[in-house]
Formats: sequence, C-alpha cells, structure tokens
Amino acid sequence: MNGTWRSGFQWTALAAALALVQGCGSLPDEGLARQAMARGDFQTARQNYAALAEDGYADAQAGMGDLTASAGDPASLKAAEVLYRQAAPESLKAQSRLGRLILRQGPTDPAQVREARQLLEGALAKNEFSAVVPLTLLYLSYPQLVPGVNPQQQVDAWRAQGIVEADLAQILIYRNQGTYQAHLRRIETMCQARLAVLDACYVELATIYRMRADSKAQAQLLVQLRQGWREGRVAPLRVESVARVLSTLTLEGPADAQAAQRLLEELAPVYAPAWTSLARLINDYPAQGDAPQLLTALQRGRDAGDSRAQLLTGRLYYLGKWLPQDPRQAEAHLLKAAAAGELGAHYYLGQLYRRGFLGQVEPQKALQHLLLAARSGSPSADLALARMFSEARGIKVNRVNAFVFAQLAQRQGVLEAAPVLLTLHSALTPAERKIAQPLLEGETQARLTGAALARLQTPENGQDLL
Repeated sequence: MNGTWRSGFQWTALAAALALVQGCGSLPDEGLARQAMARGDFQTARQNYAALAEDGYADAQAGMGDLTASAGDPASLKAAEVLYRQAAPESLKAQSRLGRLILRQGPTDPAQVREARQLLEGALAKNEFSAVVPLTLLYLSYPQLVPGVNPQQQVDAWRAQGIVEADLAQILIYRNQGTYQAHLRRIETMCQARLAVLDACYVELATIYRMRADSKAQAQLLVQLRQGWREGRVAPLRVESVARVLSTLTLEGPADAQAAQRLLEELAPVYAPAWTSLARLINDYPAQGDAPQLLTALQRGRDAGDSRAQLLTGRLYYLGKWLPQDPRQAEAHLLKAAAAGELGAHYYLGQLYRRGFLGQVEPQKALQHLLLAARSGSPSADLALARMFSEARGIKVNRVNAFVFAQLAQRQGVLEAAPVLLTLHSALTPAERKIAQPLLEGETQARLTGAALARLQTPENGQDLL
C-alpha cells in the first residue's frame, strides 16, 4: 500500500466520520445537500433536499431537480423539468437549470429554443452565472434562431465584466471552432489564473500538459488537485475527469495510466462513479489489472447506478472481451445505458440490429439507433449507415442515403468509407446527386448541433463544463 493511497484513505475515513456526526439528528440543510451531491452521496443529498423542497424552498426544489436529472433517462428528465418549473419563479438557479435542460434535450421546435434562451438570459441578467456556458452553447448551436448575436463578442463582453464562467465559455468556443490546440497558451494562462475558483480548469490544464508531454507540470498539478479535493475545494467529478484525461486513448500526447489508476483508487471508495472509470482504464490498459479486478469494479459501478457501467458491460458482451460474447446480454445492458442517456450505447445497439446478431436483421431499429449515434458525433455510425443502405441486408438499397452517410464518415477521417464512396460514385445518376446535396448539407448541420449538445454531457476530454 503506497503512501498516497494511505493518506487518501485516512481523509476518507475522517470525512465519513464527520458526515455521520453531522447527519445524526440534524435538521435538513441545503448546504449539507450540496456537499453530499458534490461527493456523490446522492442518498444524503436527497434526504436533505426532499425535506426542504416539501416545505416550498425553491432552491431545494432546484436541487431535487438536479438529483432527478442526473439519472439521465427520459422519465427522470421530465420529472426534473417539473421540479425546475415549480421553482423557477423564485429561484434563479432553477431558471438556469431549466434552460440548460431544454437545451440538453436537443430541441427541434424553435419555440423551445426561444424559451431556453429567455430563461438563460433572464437568469444571467440577475447574476446567475451558471447560465453563461449553456447560453454560449445555445448561441453556437442555433445561430439561425439568434440573429445578430455574435458568440465571441458576447463572451468578450462577459469577460470584460469579470464573469469568471466566461473563461469556460471561451474554451467552449475554441472547441466548437476546432481551434483548441491553436490557443493552448491562452487557455493555460486563463486556467492558471482561475484554478482557485473554477475547478473545471484542472481538467483543461491536465489536457494541455498531456498534449505537451510536460510530466513535471502534470505532477505539480496532481499535487494541487489532491490537496484541493481533500480540503473540499475540488469536486470528486473533477478528480475523476482528470484521471480520464490522463488515460483516455484518443487524446493527443502520452498517457499516464498509472497516475490515473492511483487517482481512481483513492477516489472510488467515496465516489462510486470512479469504479466505472477504473474498469474502463483496466479495459484500455490490461497491464494495469486483471479480469477479476475489472469485473469487480464494473459491478460496483452498476450497483451505484452508473449508466456508464451499463454501457461498458454491454460493449464487453458485444465484443466478447473479458466476458463471453453474448448478444442478448449486450442488448440488455446497452438498452439500460441508452435509456439513461448514454449516447455511445446507440452505436452498439445499431450494430446488433444491423448485423442480425439477435437472430435476424432489424433495419428500423438499426436505423433509429445508428442515426442517434451519428448525430451525436460517431463517425463509425455514419459508416455503418452507409453500409446498411448499400448492402441490401433486410433493407432496400438507397444509393443516395448511402452516399450521404459515406461522405460524412470520410469527412471525419474514417478511411473505410473510401471503398464505399468509390462504388457509389460510378453508380449515382445526376438526378441522385442533385437529391443528395441538400441531404448532405442538412445532415452536416445535424452533426454540428448534435455534437455540440453531446458536449453538455460528455465532452471529448471527459469534463462536464457545466
């Protein structure tokens, strides 16, 4: 047992003891509820919020809305919306959360977008700065519905007013524009200055230091991160997100799986979602653990109600990795994950149905799930759709649709799309090409909006900016 783990355990025991002392015979307390929510103790948070919400405290109703929305499934989101609407007349926090929730659901009705804008701008006008990032996302995602609004100019104005959350909004703009790497020095300077008040900046700095392969700066950052977490200044979510930055395979720069594992092992006993991240780390880096360790961590993640654990379990059953290949088990876990809002589950469900792994090809189900995955930023789903419309397996060949989805996959760097496009180029008629062009433009816009909305929940570097 290393020293770092021991110190983390001692802090955990002390925190647990204090929580027991505070919880015994105490009256409902909104501060305790917020603290419990931050450390992942949803039971304590619910007990405190529920009692205050029943007495009509609007901010407690908003807190109950946050708890309810965290489940992620459509029914929970609807219930959270009811709670936010009840509290909105008296709670600026609820107004901001309601606007964010409407946006999170990917509204297609312009009236819904206008309502979200009205709520967010109204809350911000009264200094509810949690509205800054979702409002920026709204401006970026629905430019046709906010004519005359320049997101960059608006963020510049907020920063000039000293609104610290505007720095996160600026980072969101860089990500949306694809210019994040070009602004690394500026992001680093902003986040170093805001580290004490914006713990999301730990994630950004970890990302930058990994991209630069700056192990010394990373080590210093982890010392600050641990100290901030143990003193209650850094939320466990941020610690988990930093660990994911250190270990995620798709990020640029050298990974540090060992440092990530140490963080997660310290965190998991007091923050159950970290078990899922630990299981994912072992899956990505088999040298860091064995099958019993991975499956135990995955089970603890599922026991804690983490939908990401359902997604990873379904994926492992789908691939036959660590677990025996079992399409029925894969479907069961993936459906639970999808119902809880895990967008990644839709790709694997679509493939199960497209390939007939459950006994027969189910094209309508495949189309439904693959389209959701593609519009949420999965280029592999675009390729699967292109193949589905060109292979005639349970569905009529549609060269126009196949061409559109193959183009989208190729634009996102999927090399396997080239042979599909090569075949289609010679087969498409001029009339079909004319039909395909507006469809391609429409789907391109859907990708931009869908990927932006997906970042409300799962940004590329694992952080939740909101």
